[in-house]
Amino acid sequence: MSRAIYDSQGAFEVEQVKLSIVIPAFNEERSIESALTNMDELVKQEQKTYEIVVINDGSKDHTLPKALHFAENNGHVKVLSFDVNNGKGYAVKTGFMRSSGDVVVFADSDLEIDLGVISRYIEALNGGDIVIASKWHPQSHVEISTLRRILSHSFNVLVKLMIGVNIRDTQVGLKAIKKNSFEGIIPKLTIKRFAFDVELLAAATSCGLRIVEMPVQLKLNACPKFKEVLKMFVDLLRITWRIRVLRIYGKLGSKQNEYAEAAFG
Repeated sequence: MSRAIYDSQGAFEVEQVKLSIVIPAFNEERSIESALTNMDELVKQEQKTYEIVVINDGSKDHTLPKALHFAENNGHVKVLSFDVNNGKGYAVKTGFMRSSGDVVVFADSDLEIDLGVISRYIEALNGGDIVIASKWHPQSHVEISTLRRILSHSFNVLVKLMIGVNIRDTQVGLKAIKKNSFEGIIPKLTIKRFAFDVELLAAATSCGLRIVEMPVQLKLNACPKFKEVLKMFVDLLRITWRIRVLRIYGKLGSKQNEYAEAAFG
């Protein structure tokens, strides 16, 4: 069983946290300090009490000591760590359950995404329960290989056909949510790896939560490995079974579903 480590430097005792940033990290020793520095500077501009929750997902490099060193010098940061790699979805789920903010933002630590849009995502929550970054929003600026573009569009077609989630992009690692809308949902999600985003949005759709897609700027360098693609397809089958046959997700909420596309003004 994985063991979680909590860094006591991240404890909050005086002010109620309004904003939580959850950052999963796996073998990100080259980028973790820069990501945390950038995130800290951006979140300070929100003028809200905040915390940054780093989840080291069984990294084999120096991600954990670098994250802990950053936390020692920044009381807003707390670090959770697993001995083994459990998957991004499991890391995000753990971070959500350990977060304290009214608003929770999930953000990748690999610096592929321009995080300067976070304030706009938080503002967009006025019209939704979850705001997600979309590579295929008309205002997005994306550098991506042809192969990855084809894989992304193909995956999105499968998501729509198999699961019925009518969203152009589920997989970008930047999402902002209202915690009270998802407190009864995220702890019950079962997908541990990259298809976690699909399960999250499938559950949100089934529960009638309002989903807002927003533009994003990102540069995607690497292509997923065949084994990762295969695992995601298997996870899609699991989600399809849960949503089409067991109808589990719809039992978690009853709001009328709404979908919206937002733009930067």
